[in-house]
Amino acid sequence: MGLIDSLSGTVTFKNARDLRDALEVADPQLVLTETDAPFLTPHPFRGQPNASYAVPYTVRFMAEHLGTDLEELCRTINANTRRAYGEWD
Repeated sequence: MGLIDSLSGTVTFKNARDLRDALEVADPQLVLTETDAPFLTPHPFRGQPNASYAVPYTVRFMAEHLGTDLEELCRTINANTRRAYGEWD
């Protein structure tokens, strides 16, 4: 397995063109999301403490930016997470 790219809420920032460029060329099978809590909260909560509640905003932004189906992106990220960290119950 190659390197996994994990994106935090910063991908939603207006000045984060480099991150969005990276997202566009990243292999979807190697993409994860993270909170980087308590920092780097995605838009529209930028500047507030970050936590797991914010991950859906990051993933929705990623799907919209890529023109990808949100459910499909969620399934892909879930599978990537399981490959990276193993199964859990």
